[in-house]
Amino acid sequence: MPRRILRITGSDAERFLQGLITNDINRLQNGMLYAAMLTPQGKYMADFFLLRDNGAILLDVAENIADMLASRMKIYKLRADVNVENSDLRVYRGIGNRPEGAYLDPRHPDMGWRAYGDQEGGDGTDWDKIRVKHCIPESGVELTQNSYILEAGFERLNGVDFKKGCFVGQEVTARMKHKTELRKGLAVVEIAGAAPVGTSITRDDKTIGTLFTQSGARAIAHLRFDRTGDRMKAGDAKVCFRAVSC
Repeated sequence: MPRRILRITGSDAERFLQGLITNDINRLQNGMLYAAMLTPQGKYMADFFLLRDNGAILLDVAENIADMLASRMKIYKLRADVNVENSDLRVYRGIGNRPEGAYLDPRHPDMGWRAYGDQEGGDGTDWDKIRVKHCIPESGVELTQNSYILEAGFERLNGVDFKKGCFVGQEVTARMKHKTELRKGLAVVEIAGAAPVGTSITRDDKTIGTLFTQSGARAIAHLRFDRTGDRMKAGDAKVCFRAVSC
């Protein structure tokens, strides 16, 4: 999916971002940061990577939500000394030996590295295969305006910090964090057959989830965990979860 790199500058940039994003901006001193911006109701708005660059902060976000995110940030900044602008940088991704100046993807070691410059694209890695294996959501596919980041696995993916203080949507996110157990969320399922992204998963004619990215015999799905079991399907494909065998 195409990406856009925004450049955020100004004397208030870090303080401004700290009050908006789900992660702790101070962690940027350790490398690249993965975070999200939420609505006041705690729902997903955008996810992105952050890194420092010569006094600026770069924000690596999916192209199809970049304009929306930049506009929303400009609304929030009020009179703060913050500038949000497009950059000419491109992202190149790969696995294996990390080039000089590249950053490790903080979500999972198998997601390789990200390098920023004039070159765009990647080394041919099947990213969907890796994402499905580790249940890593992608903007516009598993992550939508109806998503809650804890159901999407952001804590496991190093995308949220509950010790940093307040951020937009923090109250709802914190309440979900302190629940005994999430009743629904993303999970890896086994699938026999194929079905398009967005196909409803049913069991005994009742909808219990949605199928997303598929890779081979596995897929990422959003499920009501208390309603899973045998006889699950997505369209004509057979779906299995946890101890239930296909």
